[in-house]
Amino acid sequence: MPEVIFNGTEGRLEGRYHHSKKNNAPIALVLHPHSLHGGAMGNRLVVALYQEFQRRGFSVLRFNFRGVGRSQGEFDNGQGELSDAASALDWLESINPNASECWIGGYSFGAWIGMQLMMRRPEITRFISVSPPAGMHDFTFLAPCPSSGLILHGTDDTSIPPAAVAKLAQKLSMQKNITIEYRTIAGADHFFQSHVEEVAAAAADYMDRAITEPA
Repeated sequence: MPEVIFNGTEGRLEGRYHHSKKNNAPIALVLHPHSLHGGAMGNRLVVALYQEFQRRGFSVLRFNFRGVGRSQGEFDNGQGELSDAASALDWLESINPNASECWIGGYSFGAWIGMQLMMRRPEITRFISVSPPAGMHDFTFLAPCPSSGLILHGTDDTSIPPAAVAKLAQKLSMQKNITIEYRTIAGADHFFQSHVEEVAAAAADYMDRAITEPA
């Protein structure tokens, strides 16, 4: 899991990268929670998603948004972080120019950024969003949602109401040619302290099925 440094619009960004040995391996980018609330690429759930992609032969990158860890810059309320994610995907694609497909994964604030990036980058074929902050941030930009994906949420989340996330998943599911899978993690709150393994298992199950299906 080598450390990598790549350029963002506000300076250097720090990441961890696994390069697949497979020819034309798929690529994945995993985005961490809110920078001002302790979010970083070392978050246990972010690492777990990263490892599930790695186990399935992906070239996968996780990184710190601006102002976190050794990444330069300051928190920018999402706009700058979206730019960071685009720079990360640019770097990932430069290392893997012949990738067979492209996935985006994100947790909480990272899910919001990831789904915005998906709207701007048509090469993203699948997404995994854990606790997307529906009701807190605007998701109307998903009009229409361009890719199929998995949304995971804890039933006991008091930060992001489960009903708001279920409503988002239902709205996206109404689109033609898009399949949205919505799964809940029983007893989990927004931080998934004792439920990270369940999130990883649900993500792994989705990956195993989606990798063999057309995007």
